[in-house]
Amino acid sequence: MKILRIILLVLLLVVVLVAAGGFMLFNDMTRGPLPAQAGALTSSGLQNEVEILRDEWGIAHIYASSVHDLFYAQGYTHAQDRWWQMEFNRHIGSGTIQELTGKQDDVMGTDMFIRTVGWREAAERDWDALDDETQAVLQAFTDGINAYLDQRPADDLALEYRLLGLTGVNIEIEPWTPVDTLVWSKVMAWNLTGSYDNDLTRAALFETVGADMTVDYAPPFPFDRRPTIVQPDDLPLTGDSLGAESVSAAPSRLMAGNFTQGSSRFFSAPSEDTGIGSNNWVATGGMTESGLPLLANDPHLGIQMPSIWYEIGLHCQPQGEDCPFNVVGFSLPSSPGVVIGHNDRVAWGVTNVGADVQDLYQIAVNPDNPLQYQWDGEWRDMTVREQTISFGDGEPPVTFEVRETHLGPIINDNQIDEETGELLGFNNDDPLALRWTGLEPSTLSRSLVLLNKAQDWTQFREALSYWDIPSQNFVYADVDGNIGYQTPGRIPYRAADHEGIVPVDGSISDYEWRGYVPFDSLPRIYNPEREFIVTANQAVVPPEFYDDLNEALGGDVNSRLSYDWSYGYRGQRINDLMRELAPLNADDYQQIHGDNLNVAALEMMPFIEALTFTDDAQTDARDWLLTWNFRNDMDSPQAALFAIFTARLIENVFSDQLPEDIEAGGHQVWSIYEMLDTPENPWWDDAGTGGSVETRDDILLRSFSEAYQQAVAALGENRDQWRWGSLHTATFVTNPLGLSGIDLIENMVNRGPVETGGGFEIVNATGWSGRVDDYTVRSLPSMRMIVDVSNFDNSQSIHTTGQSGHAFSEHYDDMIELWRSIEYHPMPFSREAVEAAAKNRLVLSP
Repeated sequence: MKILRIILLVLLLVVVLVAAGGFMLFNDMTRGPLPAQAGALTSSGLQNEVEILRDEWGIAHIYASSVHDLFYAQGYTHAQDRWWQMEFNRHIGSGTIQELTGKQDDVMGTDMFIRTVGWREAAERDWDALDDETQAVLQAFTDGINAYLDQRPADDLALEYRLLGLTGVNIEIEPWTPVDTLVWSKVMAWNLTGSYDNDLTRAALFETVGADMTVDYAPPFPFDRRPTIVQPDDLPLTGDSLGAESVSAAPSRLMAGNFTQGSSRFFSAPSEDTGIGSNNWVATGGMTESGLPLLANDPHLGIQMPSIWYEIGLHCQPQGEDCPFNVVGFSLPSSPGVVIGHNDRVAWGVTNVGADVQDLYQIAVNPDNPLQYQWDGEWRDMTVREQTISFGDGEPPVTFEVRETHLGPIINDNQIDEETGELLGFNNDDPLALRWTGLEPSTLSRSLVLLNKAQDWTQFREALSYWDIPSQNFVYADVDGNIGYQTPGRIPYRAADHEGIVPVDGSISDYEWRGYVPFDSLPRIYNPEREFIVTANQAVVPPEFYDDLNEALGGDVNSRLSYDWSYGYRGQRINDLMRELAPLNADDYQQIHGDNLNVAALEMMPFIEALTFTDDAQTDARDWLLTWNFRNDMDSPQAALFAIFTARLIENVFSDQLPEDIEAGGHQVWSIYEMLDTPENPWWDDAGTGGSVETRDDILLRSFSEAYQQAVAALGENRDQWRWGSLHTATFVTNPLGLSGIDLIENMVNRGPVETGGGFEIVNATGWSGRVDDYTVRSLPSMRMIVDVSNFDNSQSIHTTGQSGHAFSEHYDDMIELWRSIEYHPMPFSREAVEAAAKNRLVLSP
């Protein structure tokens, strides 16, 4: 009924526009929100005049004479270009999405889950824990946002307000607050630290298929075949850099339980494919043509519209002790400062560590009092938070209670009955409490402020000592030719028999965290002899690192950073290319960014070559596949066939024996490769065929046959005309209008589909599901950056869509073609280069 009402109202809007000579109304609705980018404006919150120069891509460089004005103007500029994205972001982080969409059954679970975990409350604790300098930066950014909001009516802030208003949603625009900024950092931290879901998967697997098959499904990192980030030659860690892992066959105290997380079409949950990840690398000295560092980064995140990144330059003029910032790079629209980029002396890039900073605990509730739980033989009181979810369409609010233990909130209370939609209240059968470092007071914002003005390795590491969550692989370069790597983060260590890979008993203290790894004990590298460093979400350190770390922590502990890593395809490939292409220049880095070699296919092909088919057409197709260059280029026909084969293989190997609600994906390509040498592995057997027992070649033959038939059906009889890009397309979808189901609106705000190359576990990591019915891009290199430390003005970058979040701006989608083609725009830094590139100049005055 709701969709029908939307359609009728939209049709009514069209009729009204046409009847009224609607061009002027349509023009006002779609172009009214476009901000002024040239000329002069006044803003009462400024102390002095500020200049904002924008280039042909709409990238702003802000010049201000004080720290307050610099970040005030950044907030103002972000709101000009990305206000609706910021509005939606804070509602995600606060669990209030339905205040924007109206009551939606498929969003209710997400709002409730976010409120249950308590991201907003955690962000409020962060604010209270911050120092005066960081609070001042956040407040100035906030004041700039609100100054822009105060200057424009709601209809001229974003198209979305008018269109959502037609559905009966009444959105009251609240002033921005510093906590709105901090809550988005909780969203990002959650998306990059979602290990509890792996714990639940392993628990279900152990119970269903047993320990051995579970380890085959999720094997440990192959330390003997893939490079770690910190390599054995980098050990032991020394003062100079200050300035084989496996799971046991039976987990410690496995606790079974029933848990379903709320899901939503709007909430960007952690990727199911941890092999997607991100890339960064840095080289110097004899590895580069200039002899000075080159640094590259491409974080891989969920596809969206507009881009998750906003490119910006922040320049104190003059730069000095009172105003020390001179930095360019990529910010998050809801946050001040630059997250990835460079200043006048140092450059940095990040990939996700994937540190295990979440644990689930099975809580024993007092049968006589649902607000008490057992702890070491005694009953402890829970705390209770009352939460009320309101709806923008005026539906009656829903109130529920959240129970919290000292370990964390119980996250599987208040499940929604699938038939009635009613809340089921407290779950006293198998309640699970979540401990997550993101719920503790965070100093991440302090880290960003210090990072943006760091001048050397010592100051860089000081900044990262405040970076508590999400833990990232930072690579570093400076103008003196130094390079480095640092793992930061508040990372727990556990009891020796607590592996942190399944839910554990929460009624005893045996499995409580023992502490956090001290910052100076976390992995780091400084000026390695090989003169380059590569991170691509592979295991951070070799196993022997933990021997020293455990000893430093007092022994009899488990200090493993994580169990789940990318299996090193990308890390190996980038390492190989760095050596092959040296001495390196920016063109070489572009080549690495766009590398489409499918290493997994290369390794698996001998087993396909050895197959004997009974069908001549399939034999011919297999022989044709063997002529492939193993690159997942957009125009590759063989890449299309191999992708379909991969999806069929994943389906045929795992789907018949996996527990309900668990689906294998691209991460299991390595699992299959590991099993190819054991043709009788029980995963090869098809449990649905009764008395027969299938082996490896049976499943390989079946998967190839099905893949070839599917390819012909989807792409036609002439296989030379097949294209990987025709299956592997990227569509950039905006929230929530881009998911309305109404073509008229979706065509207005979404972009694509466009063909792409790449794939999972490929350097050009355009991730897809690994499932037989969907090859579209789900995750992607959200930006690409190459920093030339020998001359910062020679640096270059791109992100996925464009600078603007306004669908009718020329900068809404003007980067898409460059992004998919692995091309870049200049990244000017000096005032002279910025002036030369400027197309518009806006002066803000008090």
